Amino acid sequence: MKKNIHPKYYPKAKVHCACGNTFEVGSTKEFIETEICYKCHPFYTGKEKIVDTAGRVEKFKQRLAKKAEIQEKRKKKK
Repeated sequence: MKKNIHPKYYPKAKVHCACGNTFEVGSTKEFIETEICYKCHPFYTGKEKIVDTAGRVEKFKQRLAKKAEIQEKRKKKK
């Protein structure tokens, strides 16, 4: 086997979440930053949390509002 081809392993790498939670894991990186962890993920907490990526949620809500508006106009014409 070749020597020195594997990255250095950190058995106590620190992970920092956007919610403020910090914990340690084993990793090849010494420090990891994440947006969602087990303390704030909806699956583990049971609470609904919308994770908005680049305004997609707002765009979707605007499309729904526009669709409802068009349907109301059609009902009024009949």
